Amino acid sequence: MKTVTATEASRSFAALLDGAERGERVVITRAGRRIAELVPASTGNGRPLIDMLLSTPVDIEFARDVAAAREAVTLDPPAWPAD
Repeated sequence: MKTVTATEASRSFAALLDGAERGERVVITRAGRRIAELVPASTGNGRPLIDMLLSTPVDIEFARDVAAAREAVTLDPPAWPAD
């Protein structure tokens, strides 16, 4: 994995994007500390996860527990009055 400083990343951002498009990963540092990673974007759109969630039967007891928990929560008034 390639490492560049934030200054280098700023100056060669287009080239880094080209690299990411080719599958390259880059660590970006500032003052010697890792602050970010530039990685290729995922190609999926989440469809397999959505399909799995839609095909999983709903647990009625769990749904009831969630509803009861929501009803049990009371919201405190704001700490500061709105002007």
